[in-house]
Amino acid sequence: MNLSDLDGHIWFDGKIVNWKEAKTHVLTYTLHYGLGVFEGVRAYSTPKGTCIFRVKEHTERLFKSAETIGMKIPYTEEELIEAQRKVVSLNDLEESYIRPMCFYGSEGLGIRFDKLSIHTIVAAWEWPSYMEPEAQIKGISVKVSSFKRQVKNEVANAKVNGNYVQSTVALNEALKEGYEETLMLDSEGFIAEGSGENFFMVKNGKLISPRLDACLDGITRRTIISLAEELKIDFEERDIELEEVFDSDEAFFTGTAAEVVPIHSLDNRAIASGLRGPITEELQKAYLDQVRGKREENSHWLTPISK
Repeated sequence: MNLSDLDGHIWFDGKIVNWKEAKTHVLTYTLHYGLGVFEGVRAYSTPKGTCIFRVKEHTERLFKSAETIGMKIPYTEEELIEAQRKVVSLNDLEESYIRPMCFYGSEGLGIRFDKLSIHTIVAAWEWPSYMEPEAQIKGISVKVSSFKRQVKNEVANAKVNGNYVQSTVALNEALKEGYEETLMLDSEGFIAEGSGENFFMVKNGKLISPRLDACLDGITRRTIISLAEELKIDFEERDIELEEVFDSDEAFFTGTAAEVVPIHSLDNRAIASGLRGPITEELQKAYLDQVRGKREENSHWLTPISK
């Protein structure tokens, strides 16, 4: 799929423009230095119509990321929430992936950005699954990356465009060697995250995830932790050593694009039986039911695209 060839509409600096006309200059500052912020959001078909999942939390995180890098988004959170609803509706999408992004303009190409314009786009398109559908059942093969996640600081833990260079080269390394995803360690050698997903493992019935200073504060991660509490599954957030993953009972990735995906092997070593574990399956089902409005709990997480 070539995204530039799609038809539809994109919200661009407060206006709705035709998809193929949503363009910017090659000397745009963010293209050269990676200084911008973005989100990945999903809309799902529910019994109450198409709804965006946790759009408020995603939008809050967008503004928090912008604040971290000193960017003042020229719109309010409410305006960008409405923009996300509008593009899903205008593009007549029953289910979709939504990409809000804020970036600097082309008024100058020195390192300083204090006098540059700030642009904002919101696009939405059909993207059924980041992974192959059967991956939710069979799981995926993962390689421990030779690339370390960036150092622990506020900028590294924000959803900043440039932060994902490390993720893309780590994933490409894994794909070239025949794996489906990668698992990065942090600068101290503890488990961090996947290329675009948070990591969880299960040991002796307990759900375990890395500390937030080693990974992104994922909205899907927050959701899984909340669901685990509802389902009476013990949860612990701590440093995780690599050998613990090899010895775990279950392991899985979470993310807006990936949703909940089991890991059946790491560096060609099976995780336990190599099958999706019972806690992974329980949380996966609860998550997919949640985003599609099949659970009565947490109904406020779903925002209809039409009022």
